[in-house]
Amino acid sequence: MRLDQAIAQLFPDYSRSRLQGWIKDGCVSVDGEQKRPRDKLLGGELIRVEAELERIEGHKAQDIPLDIVYEDEDILVLNKPAGLVVHPAAGHADGTLLNALLHHSPEIAQVPRAGIVHRLDMDTTGLMVVAKTIQAQTELVGQLQERSMGREYEAVVQGVMTGGGMVDEPMGRHNRNRQKMAVVAIGKEAVTHYRVLHRYRAHTHIRLKLETGRTHQIRVHMAHINYPLVGDPLYGGRFRLPKGVGESLIKELRGFNRQALHAKKLELWHPSTGELMSWEVDLPGDMQQLLAALQRDLREEEDLWN
Repeated sequence: MRLDQAIAQLFPDYSRSRLQGWIKDGCVSVDGEQKRPRDKLLGGELIRVEAELERIEGHKAQDIPLDIVYEDEDILVLNKPAGLVVHPAAGHADGTLLNALLHHSPEIAQVPRAGIVHRLDMDTTGLMVVAKTIQAQTELVGQLQERSMGREYEAVVQGVMTGGGMVDEPMGRHNRNRQKMAVVAIGKEAVTHYRVLHRYRAHTHIRLKLETGRTHQIRVHMAHINYPLVGDPLYGGRFRLPKGVGESLIKELRGFNRQALHAKKLELWHPSTGELMSWEVDLPGDMQQLLAALQRDLREEEDLWN
């Protein structure tokens, strides 16, 4: 067996990429000698790992309120609000979810990326899971890769859908605008399932389920099939109002300045107990208000025909 394969079996609490990095950095010895990841073992060798886990440095803990849905010693599930950046980046050095997690659970500084397993865009709301230990993080990342973690979203899109379906289109960086993603022939596999919850006069309320987790996947796939998300500043195209729309709905649509997307449901296998767990949270107030305005507009149109 190759060294990297053997060490992955011996130390399942750590990811393969982390273990391979330790081998390449000289932190792993076999019978006192340095080996390459691909070097073969025969059995009976003594493998010693002398590596130091890096603490998250340079990011300060900040007392930012968190809407925690569930928490135990291994995981934390939260309902992220719009406007909260998940990880510090250019233009967002602090005030992020990572800073809030460092304050809420200081021990999470020992876990890479403060335990953040997956991300939501700044203006997307809803459920996220955070790992509080390295072992939990390794297990949850594995569930994402194996597609055994269930993630369902709700969105409001422009246009009236005739029914549900699936978008199976590869994605990668946009060839001209590097801030955007796009459907590209040589991109990574991306699969989105969607079904109709309610049709309005010029919009549709839909439920979506992800098989893969590419950056901006739902936003790109819905725009690709010509049903962009309401309010999406990056993929929504030029703002257009439906014909004959009332003043109340015009005001609501003009004022909705984020993508109408919410991570509604999360399902996963608990990394320690193996129990299947599931959470679901209500739509945020702005999306409920948008749907109420669309429903009023639909009733007004129906009244005209009756």
